[in-house]
Amino acid sequence: MHPAPAFLETDRQTLLDRVRQWPFALVIGVDGGRAHSAHTPVIADMGGTLRFHLARSNPAAAAICASQRALIVFTGPHDYISPDWYDLDNQVPTWNYLSVEAEGAVTLHGKEDARTLLEDLSLHFERGLAPKPAWSLAGNPPASLDRLLSAIQAFSLMPERFEGITKIGQNKPAEARIRAGRALKAAGGDTTIAEMMERDT
Repeated sequence: MHPAPAFLETDRQTLLDRVRQWPFALVIGVDGGRAHSAHTPVIADMGGTLRFHLARSNPAAAAICASQRALIVFTGPHDYISPDWYDLDNQVPTWNYLSVEAEGAVTLHGKEDARTLLEDLSLHFERGLAPKPAWSLAGNPPASLDRLLSAIQAFSLMPERFEGITKIGQNKPAEARIRAGRALKAAGGDTTIAEMMERDT
């Protein structure tokens, strides 16, 4: 996490909105003093529980199973900020970004919960592909599906620590931040970051 208090984000709804908008995350487990990581989509239910799965053969899955804890890092939109854009003296290059970190104990789930997770994941992402007919697990032969479910481990995590970073130049004077946001947009940079920088708040 960035150490500057000015950038710390703790609003739970803001963090959950980010998880839902940018669900592809880095999941980290530690076993025997060594960190193991894997990328996977993570979905948040209405209560804020985070659900994900990994291949059982993945060292990160083994580490999480052993410690029964995980750290999940979500990286949202981000972009390089040129010091010239602020039009202020004594500036240096920086990177503006949005992120979320969720840490806590995990619950390990069996095949039925793993199937529900896969169904929820496909429904969530297939919905965005309409009018294409939504793909469903139901089309898989039972034996094939059973092998798939045997090869993955499903997890859920209710965050004990849930916080993020909102770094959009809010430590700069408003007019300089807005100026830099406009320059980022003109340069073809990330529009979410640029628009947040341009807001006069």
